[in-house]
Amino acid sequence: MSPAIFQLIVLAAIAIFLILKLKSVLGTRDGYEDDFAPIERPSPRGPETFEVIEGGPDHDIIDHVTEGSDAAVALAQMKRVEPSFNVAAFLQGSKAAYEMILMAFERGDLSTVRRFLAPEVLEAFESAVADRQQQGLTVEADFLGLRELVLTEASFDERTREAEVTVRFGGELISVARDANGQVVEGDPKSPRKQRDSWTFARVMGSPDPNWQLVATGG
Repeated sequence: MSPAIFQLIVLAAIAIFLILKLKSVLGTRDGYEDDFAPIERPSPRGPETFEVIEGGPDHDIIDHVTEGSDAAVALAQMKRVEPSFNVAAFLQGSKAAYEMILMAFERGDLSTVRRFLAPEVLEAFESAVADRQQQGLTVEADFLGLRELVLTEASFDERTREAEVTVRFGGELISVARDANGQVVEGDPKSPRKQRDSWTFARVMGSPDPNWQLVATGG
């Protein structure tokens, strides 16, 4: 084989090698061509925002009562009149009110909770306290904690904007009644007593007074 032919074969082999190498690197085309859709670039304004769809479930309501129930409808009406109303916050407030009012009643001093009691409830509590005093009884009470807190009912009068919410409380306390001689006549100073109450609170929604009043009590 002549040197010229050998050189031609070598050059052809190098050319084939370079073509194959280029294809392996350039298998994906860069730049814009008609058969490729352009890539959408992120907006310089930042991440896309999502529109909030109105009319979805209000978990502040349905976390506490059944969706679509009379209580859920009433709570939604309260929120329409007073958008700042929050069911979870109300329940926390009712928990504090329960302990405060219950302990005031047990100890026979209603002066600190008078404004939170409707006239009928205040009268009933004062009567019970007066009966104990007439018998010469004194009560020592210690609230140990709440074991149950359930919103059971809610109603709303659209005409008067008066709302009522009933909450069931289950607590534990130590309560001991002693006679004039200091003898225990009721309760046990070493044994907690379970207390279960169903209280109804009322308020005019939209009123500048944020306080709810206890309007009814039950077991």
